[in-house]
Amino acid sequence: MHDWAAPLIAAALFAFLQPGLLLQIPGKHRPVDFMNMKTSFPSMFVHWLIYGLLLILFLAVLNAHLYA
Repeated sequence: MHDWAAPLIAAALFAFLQPGLLLQIPGKHRPVDFMNMKTSFPSMFVHWLIYGLLLILFLAVLNAHLYA
């Protein structure tokens, strides 16, 4: 059996946390912009930080597993 939780969680977080896709933190004119399809270096850093923290939460703290 192979544990599919890590690649699926990492891919889903990567897809949904792209700056500008669903939201952008910090936004250009507001703290949070929604679906503006633009990005900046501070936004990339914040999204990278959120991605890393959520990945640690799901894989290390919650110890998520999905066997197939």
